[in-house]
Amino acid sequence: MAKAQGRRTPLQAFLYWGAVVGVWGLIAVVGFLAVFATNLPDTSKMFDVTRQPSISYLDRSGALVGVRGSQFSPPVDIDQLPPYVPAAFVAIEDKRFYHHFGFDPIGMMRMIVVDIRARRAVQGASTITQQLARNLFLTPDRTIRRKAQELVLAIWLETKFSKKQILALYLNRVFFGEGAYGIEAASQRYFNKPASKLTVGEAALLAGLMKGPSRYSPVSESERAARRANLVLAAMVDSGAITEQQRQEAISQPVRVSATLESQKAQYFVDWVDQQVRALVGQPQEDLVVETTIDLPTQLNAEYALHQGVEHAADRGVQQAALVAVDAAGRIRAYVGGADYAQSQYDRASLAQRQAGSSFKPFVYLTAMEQGHTPDQMVVDEPITIGNWQPRNYTNKYLGPMTLETAFAQSINTVAAKLGSDIGTQNVAATAHRLGITSDIQTSPSMALGAVEVTPLEMAQAYDSFANGGLSAKAYGIERIRTASGKVLFDHSLGQQPRSAVIGQPALSYMIQLMREVLASGTGVKAKIPGYDLAGKTGTTSDYRDAWFVGYTGGFTAAVWTGRDDNTPMKRVTGGSVPAEIWRQFMAMSLPRLGVQTIPGANPVPAGPENIDQILSGEPAPQPSQAGAAAQGEPPPG
Repeated sequence: MAKAQGRRTPLQAFLYWGAVVGVWGLIAVVGFLAVFATNLPDTSKMFDVTRQPSISYLDRSGALVGVRGSQFSPPVDIDQLPPYVPAAFVAIEDKRFYHHFGFDPIGMMRMIVVDIRARRAVQGASTITQQLARNLFLTPDRTIRRKAQELVLAIWLETKFSKKQILALYLNRVFFGEGAYGIEAASQRYFNKPASKLTVGEAALLAGLMKGPSRYSPVSESERAARRANLVLAAMVDSGAITEQQRQEAISQPVRVSATLESQKAQYFVDWVDQQVRALVGQPQEDLVVETTIDLPTQLNAEYALHQGVEHAADRGVQQAALVAVDAAGRIRAYVGGADYAQSQYDRASLAQRQAGSSFKPFVYLTAMEQGHTPDQMVVDEPITIGNWQPRNYTNKYLGPMTLETAFAQSINTVAAKLGSDIGTQNVAATAHRLGITSDIQTSPSMALGAVEVTPLEMAQAYDSFANGGLSAKAYGIERIRTASGKVLFDHSLGQQPRSAVIGQPALSYMIQLMREVLASGTGVKAKIPGYDLAGKTGTTSDYRDAWFVGYTGGFTAAVWTGRDDNTPMKRVTGGSVPAEIWRQFMAMSLPRLGVQTIPGANPVPAGPENIDQILSGEPAPQPSQAGAAAQGEPPPG
């Protein structure tokens, strides 16, 4: 009987063991908090944004050209978003978000089972609240301590904020790839629209990025991103966020993703100057503003002309092109390094060294003019042999006696080769370097016909001396670098030496005469634009691997190259065809707003090149100064 009295009833046993478990559970929780809740990060600055500084690039008028670095936008009000936008993230990232208290026990158990079966970490079970805690306070380290602290902070967030506030914080702070933090920056980055205008398909695409912004990037991994977005849409249907009809409509309407921001053009140029900014001022410690030389309307004309030219000549084997335009002082006004930045970021404007072909001949003829030759000098187009080399004309024909002017306009190879041999290829190389060619120049006889590798940037820079009255013109793209608060870190105008004359008279006027004739009656007639004083030179390499047109008017020069990245031949594309047509379209669109004048230097007393700088700047042109006259090799008046 006593034994029976000492036996606990089932209820008593349940209460007893429940109390024991509860006590030990409390001890475990206290111990857990004692171990992992110590040294937690400071939560008082949770609304402060910590990020890498950004660099904003402006054109010469102050318009935004591009941004490098992290991009943040003002936080969006979650009530201003279509309901399916936050619902997409809940459906795919944390379907029990509205029912847990910071962590999901069911999801955690499922994760453990799956990982045990796979014998490796396969699934994650972080809730939206845990992800927010990690983004706000913790490092991405995969340690037990960090995961435990993440859990503690998630519970704290749930006690401090409502579900709506947590979801809003999450959407405004999460990383979406491509430098975009927050739903607003991501919407602008990928779709060129505010987050309040997102469609169902776009919302699904952004939600799909949470699994891995680079792995599921709609820019570089479009197919994988689309498959992930379809999973998100299915999850949205399961959660009741959208109907099956809405899912079908989203699938039937492909999402258009922008490779670059709509407001961001000149991306090849921004890449080019971005390296220079970091070399000039080091790694930025605060947001920077870079005032560049680029002229956005002119840049847009260049991008359009180049894209159209390559597209229309694709059946002729033209795969790529580049264009660089500079003004009289060397300021880069347009810079395009390829036909499509989204498809290829390789910058052909400054990195691709390609054979110049006959576009190199102006350096040969300028050297000859400086040694006493004249445009009306008679020469003979006939077969010649220089050492073991026998240069041939493009037409394989020989025209006999002609003037140097005609030989240049018709790009006669035999005359140029003999001229280069007579005046010395070493002298020609020196002339090219003096004008702005920075690449190494081989001095074998074939150099006279352009067996020299150069970049479009170099060619624009070198030809600019023909356009500006004979002055040196070092191409540059950065005017000023300042902090967002206004402190100037670099100013191009400070410490600059006066530009020297690199072409004197009468050689300059002779060369302008020769290059005008190229467009008037020679190989560059397709580049003519009525009403403008234009000059230039075509260039075509052997087997049609490269084709060039480099030309200018008063104080404005543009170089165009076309070819293929694999250096295979095009289909009989010459410098006087596709490149000349691209150049003409670009110049015809750009010249009316630039207010250029006739080419200075064609007369014994040319107009001062400083006038051209003023015209292109939109400022009144002063009268020629004594310094301007002296700079061109003319004695100052008086």
